[in-house]
Amino acid sequence: MTAELVRGQNHPLSQARLEIRISAGTPIVAVAALGDENGRIHGVEWVAHPGAPTQPGLEVSRQAAADHRLAVDLDAVPEAVHRVSVLLALPVGGTGPVRFGAVAAPFVAVTGLDGDEVASYTITGLEAESAVVALELYRRQDAWKVRAVGQGYAGGLAELLTDQGLPQAHQLAGTINDAVARGLARSVQAPPPRTADGDRSRQTAAPALGPDQGGTAPQPGPVPPASPYGGQTPGGPGQPAPQQPYPGAAPDANAVTQPSAPTAGGSIDYSHPRRQNAAPPPPPPTAPPAAPGQPAQPVAGDATGWSMEERLYNQVWGMFEDLARTTAAYRSAVDFAESRMDKELEQVLSDPRSRIGGQGDAAREAARARHTQLVAQAREALDRDLTQLAAEADVVEPALPPAYARWDNPAWHAYRVPMEIPMALRLGDLHLPEADRIRIPMLVRLPLERGLWIDSGAAGSSDGSFTDSHAMSRLAVETAVAHAARLLAVYPAGEFTVHVIDPAGSGAQPLAPLVQTGVLAAPPALGAAGVADVLGRLTQRVDLVQMAVRGGAADSLPPGFDTSQQLLIVNDFPHGFDDRAVNQLRYLADEGPAFGVHLMMVADREESSGYGPLLDPLWRSLLRLTPVADDHLADPWVGHAWTYEPSLVPPGSQVLRQVLAQVAAARTKFM
Repeated sequence: MTAELVRGQNHPLSQARLEIRISAGTPIVAVAALGDENGRIHGVEWVAHPGAPTQPGLEVSRQAAADHRLAVDLDAVPEAVHRVSVLLALPVGGTGPVRFGAVAAPFVAVTGLDGDEVASYTITGLEAESAVVALELYRRQDAWKVRAVGQGYAGGLAELLTDQGLPQAHQLAGTINDAVARGLARSVQAPPPRTADGDRSRQTAAPALGPDQGGTAPQPGPVPPASPYGGQTPGGPGQPAPQQPYPGAAPDANAVTQPSAPTAGGSIDYSHPRRQNAAPPPPPPTAPPAAPGQPAQPVAGDATGWSMEERLYNQVWGMFEDLARTTAAYRSAVDFAESRMDKELEQVLSDPRSRIGGQGDAAREAARARHTQLVAQAREALDRDLTQLAAEADVVEPALPPAYARWDNPAWHAYRVPMEIPMALRLGDLHLPEADRIRIPMLVRLPLERGLWIDSGAAGSSDGSFTDSHAMSRLAVETAVAHAARLLAVYPAGEFTVHVIDPAGSGAQPLAPLVQTGVLAAPPALGAAGVADVLGRLTQRVDLVQMAVRGGAADSLPPGFDTSQQLLIVNDFPHGFDDRAVNQLRYLADEGPAFGVHLMMVADREESSGYGPLLDPLWRSLLRLTPVADDHLADPWVGHAWTYEPSLVPPGSQVLRQVLAQVAAARTKFM
């Protein structure tokens, strides 16, 4: 039975190997610290954090996330350790929340490796604090207990670690913050909440904020060890009640009956278990009626009261979250099976009477058989969930509008220049090794909140192949062109402008579709003079808009001022850039997105290493994408390494040029 703790309460622990599961409404940093009998941390080597995620008996997440799973082995901690403290902090240096009073109360649960909760604690009463000691595991007379602490610190990790007696508190806090910033640069942003009025238009909608920009992410509970389709309910003991997605929605959109697993010969329920708040809407007119005796045709998007675009957007993100969670459940079950087998084999080896002979062999075989059985059961549950998700993906993909669709989707052949911007844009596909056949569209909100960095460095792809530097550079520019073409295509005529800096002219051939169709604001800028001219104009534009907005005079911009969103593509960086140009580039990356100027870098980070740490903040502020499949992105729930594949035009297809020709024609009419 789970003990629901309040501040100061303790509870005995009967297991040495534990998981500490943390759930919050926004990405947070999780740290575990070892302390002596007085709670004092003797050195940085006593702290497990994103920059050094493993210490004796401890393993923590490598990045900030809304969900964490910390591994603790109390038998493996040094004898001098009498206390293990779990520390939580909000990331610093970004645009996210800066105090726990502005986010949902974090929920912490101590579980066994089998997923059974031992104790849980909801950390309430926090206001200005940005770091908190959530709970501690402490040793008393050779027995371990857990205590709910909830001690907050307004001064962040530095103040917390100082209070714990760590001499290098400020240096370690800086190290942790740097590691978290690097992690956020590779994190897939979670979907933001729906606005109250549902207005997505460019004129009235402010840039939507995700969890790493200060928005509120979904409020998931601890990752359950069982399948998300197998009867688990969201949240956990002490979790706040799910909030209504918008006025007039069902009181609890998440508290729904989970569909049962599909049985052989039966129909599959395509409605999403955690997004259904009423009966699914009727099929669209184009959907053929079901034949007598056949299951009804599934409908993509099942949340009533929303537009089809909103339904599809939320359906895609729900699929992403479900795949992350069901894979986490599978991996947790496999880890438990392996740790259980290891423990049983250790017990056999520790007994001299059973190390040799038939008794020992039988015990080892029994341990391996139990391991095989547990893994098989976990795989069966995973396969059941993957069948459900694959069926849902098969329905959703053909129904996607151009902004969400792959370039080979027929929707692009029926493309027309839109009258308003969509909610989001597809930048590629994501998948996990356990579910390679399921591709989840990677959607980012519009307007772009972070710049993009297309990494042109030579690297091996996820399939083991290797691409040389010259081919990688060309492929990186082609990827940038495909992304830029999408952005031009999904904005109304005249509301998106693209500039290109190509100092050495090395990207002339892959940039040809943009140049030849006439969709660029001007020919690609060449040489140092071209770099200075484009950066100067865009920097001046950001300054002017910034002053107008902050001065409350946004309607007093000069006559004829171009109010469209601006995208700057920089190829072959740092060629042609001096120190002044580098500073202007950093300024555009930091300040530009809020004032309509976005950055897309095509560069090899190692080639720019000559500038030293000056450019580190630039790279961290950009979302790194690759022109080949690569597992460098992480999700904000459980931190899986997702394989990203860019959305490229099929070889020989003319669809990109056809779309850009329509954009150019519409722009001519608009002007």
